[in-house]
Order: sequence, then structure tokens, then C-alpha cells
Amino acid sequence: MARLRETIATSLPVERAFAFVADFANSSTWDPGVAWSERLGEGPLAVGARYRLGVEVGGWVTPMEYRITELEAPRRVVLVGRGFGVAAVDEIEFQPTETGSQIDYTADIRLTGLFRLLEPFAGRAFARIAHEARRGMQESLDALAARDGAA
Repeated sequence: MARLRETIATSLPVERAFAFVADFANSSTWDPGVAWSERLGEGPLAVGARYRLGVEVGGWVTPMEYRITELEAPRRVVLVGRGFGVAAVDEIEFQPTETGSQIDYTADIRLTGLFRLLEPFAGRAFARIAHEARRGMQESLDALAARDGAA
């Protein structure tokens, strides 16, 4: 299993940052490794909300389904995801700061089935994916903060 950790600081207020990041329908906006993302069903952001993502893996796009398993708005969300050959638990914590908010993102990724044999070699690729997602989230949150400030 790979455990990835990233921290993002943004001038976006914590409530706004939480609403954007916790709603995984937005993940294709900030994560360059996600080709598409959609919410399954309707209703408020809540435990049980489900999302389908097209995740890019080695030149392929493979579907994953995520479900919110824990939600403490606007402080914390935990999503559990499964797809062909992979399982993930994403824990995202939000803290207000004097200038906006800080986001601590932890993802535990485990390869499953025969793919688990590749897990010892996947660490570097997972780290690169996490770094790109952090950069994309930073850029998206900063753009939202700039747009909100201009409004």
C-alpha cells in the first residue's frame, strides 16, 4: 500500500475550499490524472454520496467509483474508492488559517488482484500522481479565490 500526503495552503475560505474539494464531481477540474468525474445521484453532500471517475493509468482511462464514508463539514471528508485493480481511501482535512485555509490530503492506495504484485514498484508513479494532483488543486483553489475576490 502506498500512503501519499500533500498539503495545500490557499486564500480561499475553509467553507468554500471544503465545498469544492469534498464534492468529487469537481476532481477532474483539479486532478490532471482524472479524465472525467460525475456525481451519481442527487441531493446534498452527505455520507453515502457516490461519484464515478475516469482515472488515467498508463495511457488508459479506467473507471473508479468513490463513496463518501465520513463527513464533518467543513473540516473533514473521507472517500473510499474502488476500480479495476485498485482500492483507495482519501482522507481530506481542512483548517481555517489567518489568510484562508490549509488542506491536508492523505491517500492510501492499494493495488488489488494480480496488480498487487506490482505494488512494490509503483511508489514513484504514485508520488508523481500525488504531486500533480496537489499542483492542480492549488491552481484551482487559487483561481476560485481570485474569482471570488473579484466578484
